[in-house]
Amino acid sequence: MTLPSSSDSGGDDRSPEHRPGGGPRGGPDPDGQRFVLHKPGGEPVRTGRNLPVAIASGCALGALVFFSIFPLPQLFTIITSLGVLIGLREVNRAFAGKGMGLALVPLAVGGVAMQVAAYFGGTDWLVGTTALTAIVALVWRLRGGTEGFVADVAANLFTLVYLPFLFGTWLLLISHPEDGQYRLVTFIVVTISSDIGGYFAGILLGRHKMAPVISPNKTWEGFGGSVVGCAVAGALCVTLMLDGPWWVGVVLGLAVVLAATVGDLIESLFKRDLGVKDMGRFMPGHGGLMDRLDSLLIAGPVTWMVLSLLL
Repeated sequence: MTLPSSSDSGGDDRSPEHRPGGGPRGGPDPDGQRFVLHKPGGEPVRTGRNLPVAIASGCALGALVFFSIFPLPQLFTIITSLGVLIGLREVNRAFAGKGMGLALVPLAVGGVAMQVAAYFGGTDWLVGTTALTAIVALVWRLRGGTEGFVADVAANLFTLVYLPFLFGTWLLLISHPEDGQYRLVTFIVVTISSDIGGYFAGILLGRHKMAPVISPNKTWEGFGGSVVGCAVAGALCVTLMLDGPWWVGVVLGLAVVLAATVGDLIESLFKRDLGVKDMGRFMPGHGGLMDRLDSLLIAGPVTWMVLSLLL
């Protein structure tokens, strides 16, 4: 759903070495698998992925979302439900490598029900369905006995909140009776702007590491690019689409950039602890679906709160 994530300017765990090649502004590596950008001094910077393919994949998924929410916004429950199911598959595979198992049936059924509940019932139904799904998942795990019970329960409850619950906040945005579709578009555009600003500022200007232990390539310069991108996009979206004051958009942008950065770091820690590089191969040029949704998942509830309080 996003273009290259801000994790690529900092949160991506791929090797940072450079390769020669490409034109004065950008081009393919000699091996044809990477895309090379150049800093102002001519130094090549490897982006860590096939950039044209990554952009095409992100735009295609973004177009799918855009053209589904305007004819019939209820269709967005199908998209988030598919996101829950694909995400469960990726997360379950990652947990399995550490000997932990998910209660896939309760999480899948309950996760989809949470999407429907969020859109048609609002926050009360979302919270209630989440609690019921948690109870069923705990009961489901009782069949496995005492061995690894605490680890499995922790994995199940983490997944329940991290995936279907946070996805549900997107449906709280779109179900707003007056301008829900534009609130969702605002959320996506502002978060993508954080990713794009951080990505290009990080690879072109990045020098000072932000969190070298967690995400060794993330830089403060990339974070600054994210701040500028989010603030500008927020102000434009709120004034042009939501008929709100520009300062609300700036506040939204600052809140989203913090949430998106935290989301990148959480995903990096998650993958490092479980010993995986990518969560999957769902999107060409992007990796797994969860690799691309890290910032969006955390930014969703933050956007909902800011817009609910200030508009």
